[in-house]
Amino acid sequence: MDTVYLVTRHDPYVVALAYLLAAFASFVTLDLARRVQTADGNARTGWWAGGAITMGTGIWAMHFVAMLGFEPGIALGFDPALTALSWMAAVVAGGVALAAATHERLSVWLGLVACTAMATGICGMHYVGMAALAFEPGIDWIGARVIGSAAVAWGASAVALALFAMMRRLRGTQRLLVQIGAALVMGLAISGMHFL
Repeated sequence: MDTVYLVTRHDPYVVALAYLLAAFASFVTLDLARRVQTADGNARTGWWAGGAITMGTGIWAMHFVAMLGFEPGIALGFDPALTALSWMAAVVAGGVALAAATHERLSVWLGLVACTAMATGICGMHYVGMAALAFEPGIDWIGARVIGSAAVAWGASAVALALFAMMRRLRGTQRLLVQIGAALVMGLAISGMHFL
């Protein structure tokens, strides 16, 4: 017996909006990360917490904005507990990535921890968010695509981290241009793995 799948589509304008949201959240997070590096004590903790919440919420919001553009031809619902868990996964991973990335000395080891945490947060949020979907029939995952989506998230996170490390040494217009580039790449990491 052949398996029959739903015919689905994504509204390209909503997908573009979701990407812009992810890139904007990444830009703000990078700015907050810079502030974490220059602050001390409670101010440093506050900037770090703000960056983690911004990054996690940006990833989470991108996912659910993109879901508004997803048209499966059937009614969809979301499990509230799993939806909240998907947000928490993104915020926690964002906090780990931000703590590693803003460490005074960004070693290769800390870089690997930061981009792995970021990719894990992106993937965890996405797949927990997809598990929150309440509809029949369920989702039939293709293993190679799941692995590919994780690789995209990790690779783009590594590139964004490298740009962030470069940004730390720059000032003025150069720093701003690299920050914009890093935010665009991070937005690609966040949204790209969703549509693989």
